[in-house]
Amino acid sequence: MTHTTTTTSQAFAPQAPVPATYMRGGTSKGVFFNLKDLPERCQQPGQARDNFLLRVIGSPDPYGKQIDGLGNGSSSTSKTVILSKSDIDDHDVNYLFGQVNISKPLIDWAGNCGNLTAAVGACAINMGLVDADKVAASAESGICEVRIWQQNISKTIIAHVPVYVDDAGQVQVQETGDFELDGVTFPAAEVKIEFIDPVDASSAMFPTGNLVDDFDISGCGLDKDTVQATFINAGIPTIFLQAEDLGFTGTELQPDINSNPKLQTRLEKIRAKGGVAMGIFKDVKEAEKSQHIPKIAWVAPTQSYTASSGKAVSKEDIDLVVRAMSMGQLHHAMMGTAAVAIAAAATTQGTLVNQAAGGGNLSEVRFGHPSGTLLVGGRTEQVNGRWQAKKVSMSRSARRIMVGQVFVPSDCF
Repeated sequence: MTHTTTTTSQAFAPQAPVPATYMRGGTSKGVFFNLKDLPERCQQPGQARDNFLLRVIGSPDPYGKQIDGLGNGSSSTSKTVILSKSDIDDHDVNYLFGQVNISKPLIDWAGNCGNLTAAVGACAINMGLVDADKVAASAESGICEVRIWQQNISKTIIAHVPVYVDDAGQVQVQETGDFELDGVTFPAAEVKIEFIDPVDASSAMFPTGNLVDDFDISGCGLDKDTVQATFINAGIPTIFLQAEDLGFTGTELQPDINSNPKLQTRLEKIRAKGGVAMGIFKDVKEAEKSQHIPKIAWVAPTQSYTASSGKAVSKEDIDLVVRAMSMGQLHHAMMGTAAVAIAAAATTQGTLVNQAAGGGNLSEVRFGHPSGTLLVGGRTEQVNGRWQAKKVSMSRSARRIMVGQVFVPSDCF
């Protein structure tokens, strides 16, 4: 059989090249853009911008692989970031995060990505968005403090980015190092992150007013209609449950959850009902449209287990175990924003997270997740009878993977 190909020079729109940086931040990867480099019609919120970013990542993809884009078929790698020089006083860079749905033509702009936060400061320096004099002045200390305005949640984040002076006398971001982060194969330079006042003083860190609630989960497929829950709004709205109430141990790995559609459906129903209980959504139908928030997680007291890498995690080295869902899948490690919620909840006496960690007045905890462990710190206090998280901190790492141009068909946006 002979195949004939007809070439018509104007039959299809050409591809548009757009400057981009592909980075790992924490246990996530994403495509970073300087706002001014985006096509003009994509520099404002709207369908054109969403369509452009969807095509960059390769969504929606009914095959779930994102083969025709830069996504890697998981929520941890289906992410986009837009940076711009900040117009907010005492801040260096604006950081806007978009969580791209893999199978649907949707981008969720409702929350932050704590993992990619680790890459924002470094990327901003490399893009020239941080004042050159400030970067130069950081050479003596070896740390450039980048003040980030997180636009999705209107919060301040401080990234302590390691720097060095190269042979030409220029200050550069230090990306290589010996800091090991469970869930990331290779070591890199440590980036310390501080989330300042992760909860608005005008809003409740515990939206129901309780540290622990009796949560109605009737109709969700469990053998009980009510379980205990801690609802918290810190880092990202999160529902914490006790592992045993879900029939779990708290040591689950991805195959245990992600290969079980019935279990995933059950957890999604609970998550949606939790979103209503927290006051985020008016009903379950509305909650089902936003997979990004709230997150659902479960906790259990410290115990030994084998991480996904085969590494043995000893109960002596951790304070509790935590597992969390992201976009309908068990996360392979822990989302950075959920780690903020864990830190805030663990350091507040009386929450389910605090109880799982042994209770008492805690200032930091090391928790076990599917890939290993993570140390987080927090400071919470009661102000006029309301709990507030004043600061949450953790260490991550970040690294540029590629800098260049991403090509997108010009007629898709």
